[in-house]
Formats: sequence, structure tokens, C-alpha cells
Amino acid sequence: LEMEENQITLDNLDKGTHNPAFSFQGENYEECGGPSGESQEKRRGEGKGRFSSYCRKALQPASKAKHFCKAHAKVLKRVVLGLLGVAYLCYFIAACYLNFQRALALVVITAVVVFFVCWSFFKKHCGAKVLLLLRPIGKCFQKSWPWLKWLLWVALLAGLIVWLVLDTAKNPEQLISLGGFCALVLFLFACSKHHSAVSWRAVFWGLGLEFLFGVFVLRTTPGVQAFQWLGDQIQIFLGYTTAGSGFVFGNTLITEVFAFQTLPIIVFFSCVMSILYYLGVMQWIILKISWLLQVSMGTTPTETLSVAGNIFVGQTEAPLLVRPYLTDMTLSEIHAVMTGGFSTIAGSVMGAYISFGIDAASLIAASVMAAPCALAMSKLVYPEVEESKFKGKGSVEIASGEERNVLEAASNGAATSVGLVANIAANLIAFLAVLEFINAAVRWFGEMVDIKDLTFQVILSYVLMPVAFLMGADWADSPVVAELLGIKIFLNEFVAYQQLSTYKKNRLSGLEEWDGNRKQWISERAESITTFALCGFANLSSIGIILGGLGSLAPDRKGAFASVVLRALLTGICVSMLNACLAGLLHVPTEVGDCVTFFSTANFTNTSYTIYTCCKQLFASSVFENGTLSFTGSWAEQAESVLWLTECCGHYNHTSC
Repeated sequence: LEMEENQITLDNLDKGTHNPAFSFQGENYEECGGPSGESQEKRRGEGKGRFSSYCRKALQPASKAKHFCKAHAKVLKRVVLGLLGVAYLCYFIAACYLNFQRALALVVITAVVVFFVCWSFFKKHCGAKVLLLLRPIGKCFQKSWPWLKWLLWVALLAGLIVWLVLDTAKNPEQLISLGGFCALVLFLFACSKHHSAVSWRAVFWGLGLEFLFGVFVLRTTPGVQAFQWLGDQIQIFLGYTTAGSGFVFGNTLITEVFAFQTLPIIVFFSCVMSILYYLGVMQWIILKISWLLQVSMGTTPTETLSVAGNIFVGQTEAPLLVRPYLTDMTLSEIHAVMTGGFSTIAGSVMGAYISFGIDAASLIAASVMAAPCALAMSKLVYPEVEESKFKGKGSVEIASGEERNVLEAASNGAATSVGLVANIAANLIAFLAVLEFINAAVRWFGEMVDIKDLTFQVILSYVLMPVAFLMGADWADSPVVAELLGIKIFLNEFVAYQQLSTYKKNRLSGLEEWDGNRKQWISERAESITTFALCGFANLSSIGIILGGLGSLAPDRKGAFASVVLRALLTGICVSMLNACLAGLLHVPTEVGDCVTFFSTANFTNTSYTIYTCCKQLFASSVFENGTLSFTGSWAEQAESVLWLTECCGHYNHTSC
């Protein structure tokens, strides 16, 4: 009878421990004056039941709120986004009202974001209708395209010739860079695997995009100001590294020791890049650049995506974007992937080069310009003769990171950079030691035939001197440029950039150009050309790195990777040189200004490049005849010219002194 009363029924299954079947009725037995075991279990069960009941009642509002949020998720999302938009609009108006010049960067960023948001909204809701309306125009355009295409090419070629004639009339030395550019393209065509299969659309579009971007960055006022501002912001941004490295290593080490000054920047930059990947920012930027290259050049989405990724990441990280497709890629596509890796540098090491004092705007411009050029020259050297499985495919998917939150992404990025930092430090130790050993051996062989001070760099400067001259460097600067180019090819670009920074610091500090027979610095134009020529991972040590990285992603294609890697290395070297030729062609000399005005307020305690240049002008204008010192030009009218000449003679040697 007792069990019949406590049967479990469907009606009270949801009551949990309130179900009568879990209750026990009976006598309570007391032992040693205490309650019986059955009584304790009964009270415990009743307590748990009451507690769970209270919990359910307490959580009912939260549960209802959760169901409400799920049911009205879209509306709530729009409300929150609307409130955030209104708040940002108020902030934006206040910033512009208080100081518009200070808020100019905010205006540009906001305009770019608003444009792409509106474009995405328009494409989603009105794109199909607009395409339908434009279909008749498209059909008419397709009919006229065969003859219209040639008309456009002739017009572009004529415009380019006229512009070059007018532009190089003032600086004829720029024609040397143009000749070097054409010579390099012809050289790569001579090295082509299949001359008759070259896609000239990809070649001309790639070189055209490279040229247009170079003109925008190096010649137009908005481009120069924008990239100069971007370079300055990156330098400020990288300066935050000292907060972490100073705490860990101390301020003394990070200011005096190279390893603690430069290598922590790579850790910081890698951490930031990992966060941007987690948020999807980098994938979005890479996809947009990839779309532009793919539509204009007619390349497949896989190779284009990898080359676009190389603008921001290294030669082993960019192929991860197309990892699922590597197995099915043709040899031409693999060659393009490798060439993109050899032609650019990673964003993390770019931060280290900026810390050397290398111009940030030039490094950013060189990486972006290298992408279309690498794709074009890759299709020139190794044209497509197979049927690609990805031809005609609209796009490929980019896998997102596996991190669960921003903190994990930041931690993984910092941890991943440790291997890169160790690799760079180990390579620097090894390569500099090997270079010193090679120099000792070369000096020994040179002394056997009475040739003093013969080094590996001297040999490279003579071998590659014609190449440096064709890129646009002055004949006097060509040995130094050739030396740095040889170090980049045979050792690595890290060592070359470090030596270039030494030359740049010597120039900016106002040292004499020559110290005996040794050049202490090179001209500003040669610096710009060298910066572009060194911007790439195309060196002999990178062959093993890229073969190992790609081989781990697609082990069954190792033979294919090895068969094209040398051509890709040669193409990558030439891509950097083509960028350098454009830098020489488009370089605009920096105006020194009025030296008389500068000297009237100058402090001659320390030297600078401006003081050196103005002193050279003063030396050139001084005339010493019959024991009388006089000056020509604007210096003749200045009473302080003799005093300024004395100050200049205190720093520099000249016959006038």
C-alpha cells in the first residue's frame, strides 16, 4: 500500500525531488539519542527540493529575458548598433568641431568605413537590379571591345610617352632607371619557360598597377602625405614596444643592445597581426586586394589570394590562406605563390627595419607595389599551360583562426613570434660570422697577389655595379648599392638593411661623403632605390625556408615545389629591382631651401645633412684671389659669410679653408 502511494507518474516527473517516489514514510529510529538515517535522508531531500524550487523561481526572470532576446535578436541588434552609431556620430561631430585639423585622420578613416559599409549594403540589396539595368550597355560594350581595347592601349601608351618626355626633361638621369626597367622585363621574358604562352594581359596590367601605385605614393601630394602620415603612425605605434621590453629587460639594454632594441618589436607586431586576423580585419583587406588583382589581371583566385596575403605576412604564412588548394595547383600557380613570397617582406620584420631608421613609407609602398609586379612577372617567367581547376571560380574561402577570444589570439601571436625572433637572431649571428670568415679568406687570397683590403663586399660591388647603375644610382654610389644588393641576395636582407641604416645615419649626421677612398654615405636618391631593391625575401637562405614551409602543407607536391623554386627566386630578385627602377624614375629630390636663411639661425655645435649641403654651397661660392677672400651669388651680400665659412671649416676640409 505504501509503494502504491509513492508511484512515479508522468504528471510529477518535472517536479524533481518533489516526486513522492523519492520520499520515504515510516518510523524514525533513534540510536544514541540521535535521529534515525531515514529521517536524515528525508530532511535532506526536502531541503534540496526547496532549494531547487527557489533557484527555478529566482532564474525565471533571466530565463524569460533570454527567450525574449532570442525571439527579438534582430531588432535588439539593430537598436544596439543604432545607439552605438548615434554615440559615434556625436563623438565625431565634437572632435571635428573642437579641432578639425587634429581630427583629419578620424575623418578619413570614417569616410573609408562608411564607403565600404554603404557599398556592401548597396551590393546586397540593389546589386542584382543594377546589373540587370546595365546588361544592355554591357552587351554593347562587349561588341565594341575588340577595337576599343586597342584604342585605349594606344591612348595610354601615347600619354605615358608624353609624360615621360616632359618629366625627364628636367632630370635626364631618370631615363637610366627607365632603361633598367625595360632591360629587366626583357631579361625575364628571355628566361620564360613558355614564350608563346605568356598572358600579356596579366603582364601589362600588373606593371600598370605597379606604376600607378608608385606614381600615387611618390608623386602626388595626397599619396605622399598619406603614406608619410601612415609611416609616422607606424613608428609611433612600434614605439609602444618599449613599455613591454623596458619592463622585462630594463631601459639600459633596450637602448644599447641590438637584440633587446629591435627583436621585441617583432613580438609586438606579431601579436597585433594575430589580433587583426582573429577580428577578421586582415582577411577583409586581403580579399579586397585579391579581388582587384584577380579582376584586372585575369589570374586564378588561389594564386592571387596568396600573393595579396604576402603584402602583410611572410612567405610561409601566406600559403596558409590557400592551404586546402595547394595539392591541386598547377606549376604556374605554385610559381606565383613562391614568387609572391620572395618579392615581399612580412609585416613583423618590417617593424624591425623601421626601427633601424629605414623610411617607413618606402617600405610600405615597396610591399604593396611588389604584389601586382610579382604576379605579372610570375606569369611572364612561368606562363600557364595547364588547365587550372580554379579558373573561373569566383573566390576561395579563407579559414579564420581557431582562437576563442581576443586574449588567446594575442597570446598565440606573441608565442608564435618567439620562433621567428630566435630564427632571426641565430641567422644574424651565423651570417655575420660567416661573412667575417669569408672576408678573412678573401683578404688572404688578395694579399697573395698584392691586392690589399679585398673583401666579399668589394667583389660584389664590382660584379653587381652595372645592375645598380641601371636601377638609377649615380656611378659614384653604385658600388655601395651593389654591395648591399649582393649582401641581400647571398646572405639576407636583414644584414643589408642594417648596413643601409648606417649609411643613412652617417648622411643625416652630416659626415663627410668620403673618408679617404671609402664612401661614408650615399645620396638620398640612391637610398630610396636601395630601400626598394632590398625589400624582399629573395635570398639563397630563403629557398630552404619556403621549400620546408610549403612541403609541410602539401607533402605530395614536394617535387613540384623543388622544380620551380629557382625560377621563382630569380623572379623575386628581379621584382625588387623593378620596384627600385620605378623608385629611381619617380624620385623627387628634396629641396634644401635657402642656405643663407638657414645659416642665420643655425647652431654649428652639431652637424647635419643640411649643414653639410649648405657648407658645400658656401665652399663653391668662395673665391680666393690675390690674398683676398670674396664670395659670389647670394653669399656676397652677407656680412657673416666669412664667419659661416670659418664654422664650416671647423667641420669639413676644403681648399677654401
